[in-house]
Amino acid sequence: MYIAQALKIKHDWWRYLVGLVIIFIFWQFIGIIPLFIGAFINTGDLQTLVVAAESNFTSLDMNSNLFLTLVIISFISGLFGLFIAVKFLHKQKIKELTTTRKKIDWKRIWFTFFLVSSINVVFFLISYYTEPEIYKLNFEMIPFLILALISLLLLPLQTSFEEYLFRGYLMQGIGVLAKNKWLPLIITSVTFGLLHGLNPEVEKLGYIMMVFYIGTGLLLGIMTLMDDGMELALGFHAANNIIAAMLVTTDWSAFQTNAIFLDISEPSAGIDIVLPVIILYPIYLFILAKKYKWTGWKDKLFGSITPSTTSKELT
Repeated sequence: MYIAQALKIKHDWWRYLVGLVIIFIFWQFIGIIPLFIGAFINTGDLQTLVVAAESNFTSLDMNSNLFLTLVIISFISGLFGLFIAVKFLHKQKIKELTTTRKKIDWKRIWFTFFLVSSINVVFFLISYYTEPEIYKLNFEMIPFLILALISLLLLPLQTSFEEYLFRGYLMQGIGVLAKNKWLPLIITSVTFGLLHGLNPEVEKLGYIMMVFYIGTGLLLGIMTLMDDGMELALGFHAANNIIAAMLVTTDWSAFQTNAIFLDISEPSAGIDIVLPVIILYPIYLFILAKKYKWTGWKDKLFGSITPSTTSKELT
């Protein structure tokens, strides 16, 4: 089982604590240096830079593609720090952090990638043809092509960092320490939501957005536990962010991109935020459960974590 794999590595509680410190340093200190340099060059003034930093740099008048790239670099640095912690602190292979299968199943990654991409595009088309007045064509060839390159090459690294951190490192770490599966599922989902609570969307739309973020964390966590691997979650998260970046942008979201369309409607939060969580997400789980023949839901989501009889624990 996915979480139980961590029983075969060095899994002392202090190793996970030190590992999180390493990850945080690479993510929020080393990884953010290029953004600070870019922001300083852009502002040319230290005081303005400080003001920009206090607003998470959203007040900067910087090229959106450059800003997106610099932000993603911090996540790439965090991913590098996570892999360092996994390899040298826990003596774990990246494959074992990713899946219980003999090798990473790329077909699973691509399946959820195309599934989520297709459904997101269909929902956008429905919205566009029912309310065309809320969208403005924003397409510019060169900036969009640069955005497409950034989105396809770099955004999967950003989403992979979040998945390896929450559905991988924390899911396994909390699971082997708590000796159960439900606690890491809840903790990682809530923490995932709280992390996204810093996004401008929450300030603009209110805390109802947390239902969406925590619900998404639960969906990805359930995928990981039921499928005994992160592949489905990796594909899902990458598709969601790539389509969001390339298809529609707003002037109040976390990232303003050179997307094809600009949503000019007055933002409001309501049932449309909750509906994906209570209707669409169960449909995703139903499709995946049928395709991959998931069974034993109660044990995989709420069972206990016990050492394998064929594996020797390392401490």
